[in-house]
Amino acid sequence: MVSERRVCGLLSVAVSSYRYQAKDSNAALRGRLVELAREKPRYGYRRLHVLLQRTGEQVNHKRVHRVYREAGLCLRRKKRKHCVRMKSPLRQHTAANQEWALDFVHDALAAGRSIRVLSVVDAYTRECLALEADTSFASRRVTRVLEEIMVLRGRPQSIRCDNGPELTSRHFLAWCLEQRIELVHIQPGKPMQNGRCESFNGKLREECLRVSWFENLFDARRKIFAWRKEYNEQRPHSSLGYQTPAEFAAAAGSRGKDAGCARLENASGVSHFPTATTAVG
Repeated sequence: MVSERRVCGLLSVAVSSYRYQAKDSNAALRGRLVELAREKPRYGYRRLHVLLQRTGEQVNHKRVHRVYREAGLCLRRKKRKHCVRMKSPLRQHTAANQEWALDFVHDALAAGRSIRVLSVVDAYTRECLALEADTSFASRRVTRVLEEIMVLRGRPQSIRCDNGPELTSRHFLAWCLEQRIELVHIQPGKPMQNGRCESFNGKLREECLRVSWFENLFDARRKIFAWRKEYNEQRPHSSLGYQTPAEFAAAAGSRGKDAGCARLENASGVSHFPTATTAVG
């Protein structure tokens, strides 16, 4: 037989440490926390710590958190459910109105009130079709803006957007079905699946929002409208060979018209479009 002291000496352990028996000094605190948690079942450990301090108990919040977890009092958080979205990479387009991209940008007025800017971009021509600024946007306001664009340009084949409440509401989904528009929702947390609109929003922030001081909502609308006109008609776009979006759209439209004329001529052998010497009407 080997003595206890001999073994402790070989292991370099103090005999007092070996003989020490831990005392549960948190029993009273645990009982008090359980009692408070039964009275306030939806309170977390921080609020329970405040209640303890109000009763005169001075205890460290980290100790409260440790005992709170050991007692199994942690609240169960319901995980938010998201719609399952399939991966939707950017598509290659060959004409205008094949896809419109939607997104929102946030800013603030001089008084501190926040505003939102709805941006609508044609994925092929890179034209900014709308920049609507307001303090809030409902889904009906979004569809009204899109209908105003459709009066001038026609209906798009698809709309690409994120999963915001305005763009996933029943009204917006029903409106897209009624208009026979394909709705492409990007995956949550994957903004580059709407990269064309994100790129445009970056230009909007750098060249307009960050360099402008908006006195009120009307001033914001005026300055944002002026920047949209400059972007479409004056600003060279690197992705378009440094043409403006308006110039690129006009050239694309003329190419599409010439291609349509050529198809008709090849099909019948005779041009169906009047020439300069043909009397029309």
